[in-house]
Amino acid sequence: MEAISSFIGSVNSIVWGVPMLVLILGVGLFMSLGLKLMPILKLGTGFSLLWKGRSAKSGEEGDGEIPPYQALMTALSATVGTGNIAGVATAVFLGGPGALFWMWLTALVGMATKYSEAVLAVKYREVDENGNHVGGPMYYIKNGMGKNWAWLGTAFAIFGAIAGFGIGNTVQSNSIAQVVESNFGISTAVTGIVAAVLVGAVLIGGIKRIGSVAGALVPFMAIAYIIAGLVALSINAAEIPHAISLIFTSAFTGHAAEGGFAGAAVWAAIRFGVARGIFSNEAGLGSAPIAHAAAQTKKPVRQGLVAMLGTFIDTILVCSITGLVIITSGIWTSGESGAALTSAAFADALPGVGNYLVAISLAIFAFTTIIGWSFYGEKCVEFLFGVKAIVPYRVLWILAIPLGATLSLDFVWLVADTLNAMMAIPNLIAILVLSPVVFKLTREYFASQAGGQVAPDSK
Repeated sequence: MEAISSFIGSVNSIVWGVPMLVLILGVGLFMSLGLKLMPILKLGTGFSLLWKGRSAKSGEEGDGEIPPYQALMTALSATVGTGNIAGVATAVFLGGPGALFWMWLTALVGMATKYSEAVLAVKYREVDENGNHVGGPMYYIKNGMGKNWAWLGTAFAIFGAIAGFGIGNTVQSNSIAQVVESNFGISTAVTGIVAAVLVGAVLIGGIKRIGSVAGALVPFMAIAYIIAGLVALSINAAEIPHAISLIFTSAFTGHAAEGGFAGAAVWAAIRFGVARGIFSNEAGLGSAPIAHAAAQTKKPVRQGLVAMLGTFIDTILVCSITGLVIITSGIWTSGESGAALTSAAFADALPGVGNYLVAISLAIFAFTTIIGWSFYGEKCVEFLFGVKAIVPYRVLWILAIPLGATLSLDFVWLVADTLNAMMAIPNLIAILVLSPVVFKLTREYFASQAGGQVAPDSK
């Protein structure tokens, strides 16, 4: 086992090394420039479409199972998770305050990547045997790039189906169990069983129930966490200017050792800021477009404009709150890392309640991640084996939750993290190859909007 762990660790260091970070940022930058910074400039349009898409019905907006709003909430349910609490703290601990700047930069170019993924997902989606719309990287590789590239879509589906059990299931249930036990004294076994029952109750209703639950829970948890963060920041308001200065200066100069902080060079700020930013918002991994393919719309660009908001909300809003609370508290130099660092920072500003707020937020974030990733995983196995594989996959998914809650997951985390990176490779290749399609659909859509015409049908 030690030899296997060592081998996978070596692979992990390669797939999450400099080439991967350059590839993810490079694709995001290429798409941003190719779209003439449209995702940033049309941010307001995206929010407007999100609001209008809260209750679209099939036949009004187009084919699909859930409104555009619920598609985004389903995607956000999987992305707003432990990365927003523990991931940001780890980035600041290892890379210094400057890591937050590089997370922001990753998000800004990642919006173009997420937009492109959703556009392609709707453009090349299919209808399965059950009459449901299915899409994602495996489908836009198969239908957009041709039969000679079909193996690349199969590779993505294999990586996604397996990786889901780690990053989207056992790692999340373990986080829930640990935080509930440490703060409320409830055993990990009990928490695991309760989580499995709750997830099972949601999954039995398929994408419509997942979308409905995500549509209600995700906005509530995100807004509640942001409000708690703003309260903490208002208490430490005097430290905000210094914190912002630290973020920008250390992003380009690094940060010397201070207190329990070991110090970090500029490269550390870039590396951990980019890596944790990607881990949090998943731009480029190819997971979110699987949810957006189920949206009720005929216009790929409209869903792309909604989809890109996921990266903005996840990183620019939620991750920024976490990072600023940590930096303004001064606790980031204490030597703590991960969720413990975020908890200590909130507790410093809000004594007696801050740590409980973080614990509850982490538990809810992780729970919704399990729900969101279950949908991603089952669509990957459906691509590989057909609709008959969905129910067995759901059963295995639910059974894995209590196991994850009670076991040590260092090896599982390593495998899942590695497969996550390997998911990104086929997806990023597909985005680059199909970028002319994205650019063409975008030009046609906005030209028709400017002329007051109906945008061409994606089909």
